Amino acid sequence: MTASMRQRFDKFLHEKNLLTSVLEKIESRTGVNRSYIALAIVGVLAIYLVIGYGASLLCNLIGFAYPAYISIKAIESPNKDDDTQWLTYWVVYGIFSIAEFFSDIFLSWFPFYYMMKCGFLLWCMAPSPSNGAEFLYHRIIRPFFLKHEAQLDSVVKDLKDKAAETADTITKEAKKATINLLGEEKKST
Repeated sequence: MTASMRQRFDKFLHEKNLLTSVLEKIESRTGVNRSYIALAIVGVLAIYLVIGYGASLLCNLIGFAYPAYISIKAIESPNKDDDTQWLTYWVVYGIFSIAEFFSDIFLSWFPFYYMMKCGFLLWCMAPSPSNGAEFLYHRIIRPFFLKHEAQLDSVVKDLKDKAAETADTITKEAKKATINLLGEEKKST
């Protein structure tokens, strides 16, 4: 690790949160520096992602649980910059999830796929201004969206109209079925 990365890592490990309080307890009981404990945990998780059963679940939990927790905290904070950061993450995560849905059947057979996926998700949520979500959003997603915004708005409007029409049709059919059912009950009594 470079010196600046080491300092940021140590700073992160000494912030007050649930993870660091657990690391602090382990450190006080074992006498082992929390940096080494954290690195050991990361190492075990990396090995598990390569050879372990349920690596997909673990990877998805890493990509979802922490960002969901931090997103809730961001919503509740008065600062709106963190809201934008986590909204950007969720946009990238959503697009990645859709792309992965179609390619996962092939990619999951590659030996280091889940470790690389976790690395990608961690890069996207990294607490730095140049994290992956910001990079991908500003370099790929935003330009594509701005170029095709009118077409996307048209598709969304059409889908919304069709969904409303379908909901109305289902509601009418449900009312007819209920009236028919009640009418048959009256005839049988």
